[in-house]
Amino acid sequence: MGTVMADWNTGIIEEFRANDGKVGGNFEGAPMTLLHHRGRKSGQEYVAPTMYLADDNDPETVYVFASKAGAPTDPEWYRNLVAAGEGTIERGTDTYKVTVRDVTGADRDRIYAEQARRYPGFAEYEKQTAGIRTIPVLELRRA
Repeated sequence: MGTVMADWNTGIIEEFRANDGKVGGNFEGAPMTLLHHRGRKSGQEYVAPTMYLADDNDPETVYVFASKAGAPTDPEWYRNLVAAGEGTIERGTDTYKVTVRDVTGADRDRIYAEQARRYPGFAEYEKQTAGIRTIPVLELRRA
């Protein structure tokens, strides 16, 4: 991860924690979470800010999208969480452990389409990755 991205993430993380899980700028009003994950090789702990979509029927479940802003490769946090099968998230002022499930097929497509409907940037990311990769969707459920 480049220094610019690391600095940007640090700013978002600090703002999130200072404002009970809310951030401004491009993410004004968006549902945000901080994903805690451990490097598969390094064992180092990382925190990645990302938008989420709450499950309509299960308040213990949220979905996150490994869009990496439309980049051709999956973000490291996605690979780390899938490998671990669990993680910790910060949501609002709550920090808790979650189980991780890679959502695939029709379920993945339905959930991603809803996120893209609410936040058109996600539709743009999908256009950018077309034919290169399918943007993964992870289900994070309170453990």
